[in-house]
Amino acid sequence: MSVFHFQQFSVRQQQAAMKVCTDATLFGAMAPVAGGERVLDIGTGTGLLSLMLAQRGIASVTAVELDSAAAAEAAFNFRSSPWSDRLQVLQADIRDYAETAVAAFDLVICNPPFFQDHSKSPDNARRLARHNDSLPPADLLTTVDGLLTPKGLFHLLLPMHAVESVVALAPSCGLNLRCRTNIRGYARNKPKVAALVFAREEGMLLQRTLTIYREERIYSPDSQYYLSDLLLRFAKVNE
Repeated sequence: MSVFHFQQFSVRQQQAAMKVCTDATLFGAMAPVAGGERVLDIGTGTGLLSLMLAQRGIASVTAVELDSAAAAEAAFNFRSSPWSDRLQVLQADIRDYAETAVAAFDLVICNPPFFQDHSKSPDNARRLARHNDSLPPADLLTTVDGLLTPKGLFHLLLPMHAVESVVALAPSCGLNLRCRTNIRGYARNKPKVAALVFAREEGMLLQRTLTIYREERIYSPDSQYYLSDLLLRFAKVNE
């Protein structure tokens, strides 16, 4: 059985099309939680982002997942965590959920399908997780616009090749880019993904680059700052 252990929780990922990775973990760790009482996790997969936000004190996290096997696995991970009373997973299309949602969210977070067209995988679950066929960017942004509180924030992780088109589309869906963090493995590498933060209001754009490793498999100070309360390798340091 494939299980990834963190300091305070574990993630079973036997059914997961997309496994726990450093990019996604950093993405969840960077999301600010101040003022966020209600959080929505779109396409939760294993439930990783929801679990991380619950650990950081969010009072209520709703995770929505289209794939039934992934939703069942996320539910297992939630029940096995110390915050089961604050986490719930719903197996649904986010567009259908949005039509019946009774309250808006302070923070919406999403690590969506990364790949399109030319790189389709033969495995159906992996294809669903890797392609935006099931949830085109315009549908995602419009849906988020309808679910976000007036002062709410939308956090989105994207591959670099998809960033510009989504950023250009966002204003027509009521969202404006306020922060962009390009994430690269080493200082010598080009960034492969970007963590984006959108808000309803226009304002100054904060841009930065985060380097994961300072040398071979040794985390940079920035990475350690975000991951020190999560990864087991930092557990003894925190004691």
